Amino acid sequence: MELQGAGLRRVFVLAFCVAGIWSAYIYQGVLQETLSTKRFGPDGKRFEHLAFLNLAQNVVCLVWSYIMIQLWSSSSSGGAPWWTYWSAGITNTIGPAMGIEALKYISYPAQVLAKSSKMIPVMLMGTLVYGIRYTLPEYICTFLVAGGVSTFALMKTSSKTISKLAHPNAPLGYGLCFLNLAFDGFTNATQDSITARHPKTSAWDIMLGMNLWGTIYNMIYMFGWPHGSGFEAVQFCRQHPEAAWDIFLYCLCGAVGQNFIFLTISRFGSLVNTTITTTRKFVSIVVSSLLSGNPLSAKQWGCVLMVFSGLSYQIYLKWRKLRRLQKKRKA
Repeated sequence: MELQGAGLRRVFVLAFCVAGIWSAYIYQGVLQETLSTKRFGPDGKRFEHLAFLNLAQNVVCLVWSYIMIQLWSSSSSGGAPWWTYWSAGITNTIGPAMGIEALKYISYPAQVLAKSSKMIPVMLMGTLVYGIRYTLPEYICTFLVAGGVSTFALMKTSSKTISKLAHPNAPLGYGLCFLNLAFDGFTNATQDSITARHPKTSAWDIMLGMNLWGTIYNMIYMFGWPHGSGFEAVQFCRQHPEAAWDIFLYCLCGAVGQNFIFLTISRFGSLVNTTITTTRKFVSIVVSSLLSGNPLSAKQWGCVLMVFSGLSYQIYLKWRKLRRLQKKRKA
């Protein structure tokens, strides 16, 4: 009975994590699309300063992580010092800014698909720079993802979707997304290096350090000179309070979502977290198509399924590799 009760609790916690990650990030995606396409107020102005979302997100997550450290951290020493995050903070500031800026040029489903192809630059760099050899199944995964994204990009976007974009320009939009992935790769590698050198560093420590430097860099970029774009963003929010409210909810969703990601990784591991976040991206595309009026053709849905088939196969390969390692350890 005790084992059965523990199993039920584990299932309940997993369902709680799935619901938390899905609801937080799907709603954040809806808000992100709203802020990039909606015309606010009687004057019908767009919120052009999308980089301001990153600054607002940094500030909210900085405060949130500080509160979590004060409430839950059991040790005040042993973690990485705050200044070690300065280089990762640069790429973590530039990368997401490019990803959000891409929404001026391509639709939200296109952006989600492009950002789902992180394995492509990783494998390219691994092969060309480090001479790493990958297995045939890994190349199949990459082919499915790359083929799906590139075919989707070459297909004609509906006129209804194009009319919502501030400055339709597919090559520029996809280019920004792939630059975002490249910067994310450096950020992740730097974070892994920091945690390897400072094993006692908690997820909250990383969140605090990254968002501290992100806040500093974004403040300099947006408010560092008299006519910085940050002043215009603040003025827009004063004139259109509904935009300010959407920005606040967007940031809150990001902070809450991070909570659930940390809980998932600590209880179930990174592979389960990857599975949940990957399926969330697919659901985000469905929600965008149904609620936000971004109709996709049958061929475009085929491209979406092609991409997520590749991602699902990659998750299966990781799971199979993990099972083999576990069997070896038991032996």
